[in-house]
Amino acid sequence: MDHGLDQELVILIAEDDDGHAELIKENLQEAGVRNRILRFRNGQEAMDFFHSPPETAALRHVYGQTYLLLLDINMPRMGGIEVLRRIKNDPELKKLPVMMLTTTDDPNEISTCYSLGCSCYVTKPVDYRKFTEVLHRLGLFIPMLKMPRLGTA
Repeated sequence: MDHGLDQELVILIAEDDDGHAELIKENLQEAGVRNRILRFRNGQEAMDFFHSPPETAALRHVYGQTYLLLLDINMPRMGGIEVLRRIKNDPELKKLPVMMLTTTDDPNEISTCYSLGCSCYVTKPVDYRKFTEVLHRLGLFIPMLKMPRLGTA
């Protein structure tokens, strides 16, 4: 199996809450996830990562072309639903697996996210122990996922 950087799955976390972002990262690592993790503080930062100007686009490809986005819904500047909508409407990004990881359990928002094309919707439990358990299970699941490369037919 080729372990070159272009084959490596990079986990992207779009989460405005610093505590949640750190908890997600720590629990994935404790579950054995050794992939590079990049964090964005809002939806606009996540979109900027994919739509960087040509002179900085090469920096993005240093990390590889296989990504998994863990996306919160309620964020400043651009919310998760709008990020999901833009990703799934972009021919270069539409294959990007997007896992909603949010405290929002509104059935209408869950339905909207699936209709827009999210891969999975996980509600963050309010209880700390339950939240860490969900993240640990997610960390055990991630290594088994097969991700499409972006921009391929």
